[in-house]
Amino acid sequence: MAIEILMPELGESVHEGTVSRWLKKVGDFVKEDEPVVEIMTDKVNTELPAPASGVLTQILIQEGEPVEVFHAMGIIEEGGSAGAEAPKAAAKAETKAAEPAAAKAEEKPAASAPAAAAASGDRKWYTPVVRAIAKANGLSDDELSGISGTGNQGRVTKKDVEGYLAGGRASTPASAPVSAPVAKAPAVSLEPKAVEPTVAGPDQELVQLVGMRKMIADHMVRSAAVPTVSTITECDVTPMVAFRERNKDAFLEQYGVKLTYTPFFIKALSETLLEFPIVNASLREDNQIVMTKGTHIGIAVALGDKGQGGLIVPVIRDCHKKTLIEIARDLDGIAKAARSNSLKPTDVQGGTFTLTNPGTYGALFGTPMINAPQAGILGAYAIRKMPVIINDMIAVRSIMNLVLTYDHRIIDGLVAGQFLAALRDRLQKFDFFK
Repeated sequence: MAIEILMPELGESVHEGTVSRWLKKVGDFVKEDEPVVEIMTDKVNTELPAPASGVLTQILIQEGEPVEVFHAMGIIEEGGSAGAEAPKAAAKAETKAAEPAAAKAEEKPAASAPAAAAASGDRKWYTPVVRAIAKANGLSDDELSGISGTGNQGRVTKKDVEGYLAGGRASTPASAPVSAPVAKAPAVSLEPKAVEPTVAGPDQELVQLVGMRKMIADHMVRSAAVPTVSTITECDVTPMVAFRERNKDAFLEQYGVKLTYTPFFIKALSETLLEFPIVNASLREDNQIVMTKGTHIGIAVALGDKGQGGLIVPVIRDCHKKTLIEIARDLDGIAKAARSNSLKPTDVQGGTFTLTNPGTYGALFGTPMINAPQAGILGAYAIRKMPVIINDMIAVRSIMNLVLTYDHRIIDGLVAGQFLAALRDRLQKFDFFK
């Protein structure tokens, strides 16, 4: 029996990934649950296990190529054996012989995929970027289905849509009613189109945007399509700073993890999100608001010793049920897993809100971008000793900036201000974890 190796859903809002490396070759025997292919997305790099034991007879998606969620990447034929060299050779020969014929056979269906989908009445799947460009330019589903896709399996890509718009939308879909000519406004694309290839100067070199950096860039484009606003407040965290200074050595000795400021932020956030559940929600493409009763907070973690490996957002689940000590342990665990590239797909799924802490490297202020489809992200910035007037007297206090960026479609400015004030008050009173 032929078993497909399918691209799994590796996180919310992740619609595709990239095959970064095949760990087995065509003709190799694989055991069930043995790593067979490495997948890369903007959220995680992970090795996928084989769904069954058998011989890898086909590789459908080559290294470096994109693959959509739930699409087949390869085929495993059950019933092979590890010591059967003849079946290996036969499988390789059969695959090589079938490749040219398969390529020719697939050329025509790929080109006619949009028409076939339209004829059957099925609604085609388009990436959020394509959907956003279509919406901005008033393209109907009929027009989209009439665009010839150059992507995997005839998928319509951003370049296909931009090329269609650049051509003046000359072709009219067969299903569209014939009407009198109407003056058209100039087509507007969400991103500037490349007019000519980039040429490096004498003291320059070109570096292709690929891999995780490319996946992050695509996700940021999707997040940037959401109308957001940022609200800022100052927070006096003098009691928190004093507490940590007194207890950090004993905490490390007793619990085996460092006591940083981040667990305090997470604990205060989880309690405040329960008080303002709309900030913990998300608006989906079908205009449904997903309200989550638990708080599952994603923590932005830089990869590599100096952050050169990109950014990943593993999730600490059920923060509202955990003590400060449990949160500190979870935080230490996901940070180590992220930096050693050993995160699992489940480690980056199910987040309802994100915390980023640029204050760890001295950043004073910024406006973080939400991790769509989440409705909010909090930026915690550097703590500095500053002169503050208290009861008409000057005092030296530990002050920091808290910045909330939120989806303005479902969160009003008043609610955002109330949320941020409640979070600030919890941190300033510093009794939220007792």
